Amino acid sequence: MPDDMPPRPATTPASAPGDSGMSPEALRRLEAMAAAARRRRRLQAWLPWLVIVGMFAVWEVVVRGFALPEFVLPAPSSIAASMVKWWWPLLDNSWQTLMTTLIGFAFAIVFGLLLGIAIGSSTLLYHGLYPLLIGFNSVPKVAVVPILVIWFGIGTVPAVITAFLISFFPIVVNVATGIATVEPELRDVLRALGARHTDIIRKVGLPRAMPYFFASLKIAITVAFVGSIIAETVAANKGIGHLMILASSRFDVPLVFAGLMVTAVMGVAMYLVAVAIENRTTGWATRGQNDQQQVQFGGL
Repeated sequence: MPDDMPPRPATTPASAPGDSGMSPEALRRLEAMAAAARRRRRLQAWLPWLVIVGMFAVWEVVVRGFALPEFVLPAPSSIAASMVKWWWPLLDNSWQTLMTTLIGFAFAIVFGLLLGIAIGSSTLLYHGLYPLLIGFNSVPKVAVVPILVIWFGIGTVPAVITAFLISFFPIVVNVATGIATVEPELRDVLRALGARHTDIIRKVGLPRAMPYFFASLKIAITVAFVGSIIAETVAANKGIGHLMILASSRFDVPLVFAGLMVTAVMGVAMYLVAVAIENRTTGWATRGQNDQQQVQFGGL
């Protein structure tokens, strides 16, 4: 190049990449998607509370608007006043119900997990015990409570057994399903590699059944409260069910609804505990769903 020729000016593209190696258009899209993700997380956090508040607001408006008698359907404000007035009996009896439910639920977890593993691991047990389990689960548990009263008397034991009986079946079915649905091809490959039947169950069947197990826990813990309340309404001298029967006998309907609210709060709390344990132990089972939600967060 001759010395008198001027230097060539440097050319820059129309959209020069920034420090991150992305065009301004791509950066704007990324920021918009991040903002949408933040809005979605905030909405998910507030949505349950908004739904609950909205439900109680509509309930209050309907009761006040139609002038419904309190002994037919009390307003949420009347229920809240009853909860404040009878807070100690509600707390004392709810603690009794929570303890009996947790004891029965703990027995249901242990026996349900063991029996579910046994049924899912053996085809003979699967076909032999399933009709018996289905028939037993079809029996209304309220019909079993009088028999439990004859055997064990009035008190805590019938409530614990009823909570166990009503929450036992979902755990057994889900654990057995998770173990029994291990792919036959995978079993054949593991056997060819020298794995024993117990090794397959322990290293493949049980991890596969864990999502089923925690799904059954979230169902079983809620129905366990149903079992405790049923037993307490029939044969108990303490508990939320017993308190509700006493309140209904003197037409204190707001207190009856207060007992229902306390039971619902306990059920939701135990459900959240089960969800927290599930997320920490079997988060790998839903990682695909979480990844998909992260990819699609821009489509709010």
